[in-house]
Amino acid sequence: MQTAVKRRRKNSYGTVGWTINLMYVPLLMLIGFFIVYPFIQGIRISFTDWNGYSQTYRYIGMQNYRRLFQERYMLNTIRNTFIYGFGSAILQNICGLSFAIMLEKRLRGSSICRTVIYLPTMISGLIMGYIWYFMLRYNGGAVSVLVKALGLKPVNLLQLGTRTVWIITFVNVFQSSGTSMMFYQAGLQNIPAQYYEASEIDGATSQQQFWRIMLPLLVPSITFNFVLNLIGSLKLFDMIKSLTNGGPAGTTESLSTMMYRLYFAKEQAGYAAALGNVMFLMIVFFSVIALVYLRNKEVEL
Repeated sequence: MQTAVKRRRKNSYGTVGWTINLMYVPLLMLIGFFIVYPFIQGIRISFTDWNGYSQTYRYIGMQNYRRLFQERYMLNTIRNTFIYGFGSAILQNICGLSFAIMLEKRLRGSSICRTVIYLPTMISGLIMGYIWYFMLRYNGGAVSVLVKALGLKPVNLLQLGTRTVWIITFVNVFQSSGTSMMFYQAGLQNIPAQYYEASEIDGATSQQQFWRIMLPLLVPSITFNFVLNLIGSLKLFDMIKSLTNGGPAGTTESLSTMMYRLYFAKEQAGYAAALGNVMFLMIVFFSVIALVYLRNKEVEL
């Protein structure tokens, strides 16, 4: 009798399991159609001289990949991409953690401050870039008008080359710090209050509590935040497009904007696909290194 009941339960669980697995099929089809298939097509196209529009093209082997190492502005573009990626990731985490610690004290008006800090995250990067463009542009920009009103000579902040790269990085940090703040606040709320109380009894200062209690217990949040911000910032595109369009003379261009320019402006889809594949491998490489390093720090602490 018990054997028959167990057999019926097993068959019932098996039927439910198959039903649940069938529910994954539409999702897997969407992933395959919109992610896997375009990815494979991108690899194939990178070995061709396709212009992005023609019905015909020819395979040229590794020429597109060899050409990447001969590109005149490639080193500058990679350097800019690293500044956007690592600079934004580091500054976003510092700002997000600082905001979270300040707002954790629950002072009067902290809810309003939290809302104000998070609001830029709700605006698309393209729109945020245009907002700052109209503030920073030389002719009629809000900053230029203010500088003139003070009797000073305005400076074209969007035509400063390397310094403009850092301005774009700052705008990216300004927009995304709110997200990091929310994750850090969640991490801070998971730290038991008994740890702080015990350390106060032992005479620990606020700085010692930060370095000995708070920071070690926030390492999982730091890992998640840093890797997420790094991936997003290494492929930064929309903000650069709206602020400088990669100019002047490509000095603020990233790998993403370069790939866009190669495909749509120069009609070199094969070359753009090769660049996209290299950028994908670069993002995966540095993201995995950062993830493994920070995960090891979690174990050590």
